[in-house]
Amino acid sequence: MDEFLTNKELFAAVEVLIGARAFSKEELLTLTSKLKKFTTVEDRLKLNELIRKELYHYAEVKHDCESIMDTLWKLINCITEKREITIEYYRMDRAWRTHRIRPASLMFTDYYFYLIAFKVDEEPDNPFYFRVDRIKHITTHRNKIGSYTEEFDEGLLRERSLFMWPGKLRTIRFQYTGPSVQAVLDKLPTAKIIECTAGTYLLEAEVYGDGIKMWLLSQGRRINVLAPVEFVQEMRAEITAMCEMYGTKQ
Repeated sequence: MDEFLTNKELFAAVEVLIGARAFSKEELLTLTSKLKKFTTVEDRLKLNELIRKELYHYAEVKHDCESIMDTLWKLINCITEKREITIEYYRMDRAWRTHRIRPASLMFTDYYFYLIAFKVDEEPDNPFYFRVDRIKHITTHRNKIGSYTEEFDEGLLRERSLFMWPGKLRTIRFQYTGPSVQAVLDKLPTAKIIECTAGTYLLEAEVYGDGIKMWLLSQGRRINVLAPVEFVQEMRAEITAMCEMYGTKQ
């Protein structure tokens, strides 16, 4: 097996890194420089020319932590060692908070790395989501995570936690009349098609939290939420508030 990365393989990897915008420009340049060493000299020259302008115009996302990579690695060690930790954290409204948590998993979505964790003093089936770049300090405790995590299904939690908003697990059902049902299935890994009639798809999905609401609303009239009842009421209230803001009535 060829131990060098080909130009096409490395170009694909670097494009993902650039598009993700998850790292500082300094970290990105270090990563790409190291990756290029795995290519042949000829391929390295081609790659430099292909990505030169993209690296020059790279716009990093603002971070509160000093290093995403250092913070990620510390969290990875806490997860593998099953240690409770205390984090000092900036919320989205810039309020400063301290949380004692049981870290469970790390994942990446929409420009940011997220820590999925369970608060020590709350129910063990209610995950919370913390943006890794907003964690300013981590204190590792001697306490090890309890037995309830022994059967923790990280893969299933990832599938249900796409929108990184806290909240209960619920099964939603909705109709979709847009041009690409595959785009819905790609966005919601737990979604499944219940039936299809004349271009109208009935789908069902399991999701944590309220972030799903924003995505469903972004689809406009292409989506009609049918269940559960309380979620339909939440959607109706949000749409009514939007109509009032634009000076119209539902």
